[in-house]
Amino acid sequence: MPTFKDRIDQPINRNAPADRGSADDAVVKPVKGKRAPDTGRLAVLVGTSIDLDQLVRSMGLSTYRPHPLFTSHLYVRARNDAEPVSLVGPIVGAPYAVMLLETLVAWGVRQFFFFGWCGAVSPVVKIGDILLPTAAFIDEGTSVHYCDSREAPTVSHPTPASVEQIRHVLRPENTRLHAGAVWTTDAIFRETPDKIRRFQAEGALAVDMEMSALFSAANYRGVGIGGILVVSDELSSLHWLPGFKTEAFASGRSLACEMIERLCQHPLSIRTSPKESQS
Repeated sequence: MPTFKDRIDQPINRNAPADRGSADDAVVKPVKGKRAPDTGRLAVLVGTSIDLDQLVRSMGLSTYRPHPLFTSHLYVRARNDAEPVSLVGPIVGAPYAVMLLETLVAWGVRQFFFFGWCGAVSPVVKIGDILLPTAAFIDEGTSVHYCDSREAPTVSHPTPASVEQIRHVLRPENTRLHAGAVWTTDAIFRETPDKIRRFQAEGALAVDMEMSALFSAANYRGVGIGGILVVSDELSSLHWLPGFKTEAFASGRSLACEMIERLCQHPLSIRTSPKESQS
């Protein structure tokens, strides 16, 4: 029998097929506890505290007490004349984003929108622009666990109806929207020139840290997903140009918040049940 040291010393075969399992065979599953709030079927996942705060104010939730959800805050807008809508954030990185999504699916959410920031890798995309992801190149380690195929996935996609809903709330006069693919990475400090060139050649418009994993997990669970990203910095020249303190970025964030508000006011038809995933 091989010893522990033998197993450690044995090289990893990265081409070996992985055992993906089935949708409901996990040992640890998210559950809805007795104190979990009624989230409604629509949830907006917000990447940063500053944008979450702005949405809380603009949607009239400042007097609401947030529910703790892991290291995030969950706000539920509950009105007598409308179904509850949830805001959750802040969120950083693919594993944590998917952990929140999985939990909220178990709590009854059936439609998600993610609002976050991204770095431009296409020269046509500038700081403050709005990006509507229509696909995401997978360069993170979470999506592989949400794939039915025996081969590692390379691209994931949003729900088509969710993309169309986002287009619907965009004001006609806005010319700062770009629709296209993003590149999702786990390693923000390993966005090397070679990788940037590679994903530029693949057609990526920007790089983020959550989108592909959220697409993969949502599709696996059979719930809706779409995303809105604001360009915070540029990498297309292979030199970093930060824009976090610019008026263009602040304006783009405000525009994205307005889009999120309209999505919450006029939600699309939401699926009533996900794929069988939790008991």
